[in-house]
Amino acid sequence: MENFTNKTIDTKQLPRFEAVEMTRLHRFYCKVIMINTLIVMIIVGIALGFASYNIEEWVEYQMEISLAYVVFTIILLLFLRFGFKKKAYAFREHDVIFRRGVIATNTIVIPYNRVQHVSLHEGFISRMFGLAKVEIFTAGGGSSDIEIPGIEKVEAENIKQLLMGKIQKKL
Repeated sequence: MENFTNKTIDTKQLPRFEAVEMTRLHRFYCKVIMINTLIVMIIVGIALGFASYNIEEWVEYQMEISLAYVVFTIILLLFLRFGFKKKAYAFREHDVIFRRGVIATNTIVIPYNRVQHVSLHEGFISRMFGLAKVEIFTAGGGSSDIEIPGIEKVEAENIKQLLMGKIQKKL
């Protein structure tokens, strides 16, 4: 081995992803989240209502069960609202960044040279608001590594084309 070196890297000099200006999700996506959650909670609430009416031990606690369910739904909607405000993304020259989280913030940075596949999805409610979700896959996983929801469909298609171009360049 000739002249092997292993110099220390000054981590204070590395570029900071925290300094990147992040793009927030489209404001209509909050409505999509709330509508989807309310649909699920109404279906579960109806099932819970039938159960509490038909199970003898639960009949005397119907009011308490209903109140607890409503409080749980309100807390869930508040968490989803706060989570929506934290979600943001950025595309830089060499990587993509996605940030999410309510209590703890999770930031994912994926270099373009690791991207294997990109897909675009529209849910029923999202489609009504003209929104889509971009999923970014890297090697070694069956599920996407980053899902960026709540992007206008035209912008999501542009992002997909950008990432597909990056994939083609590395091949």
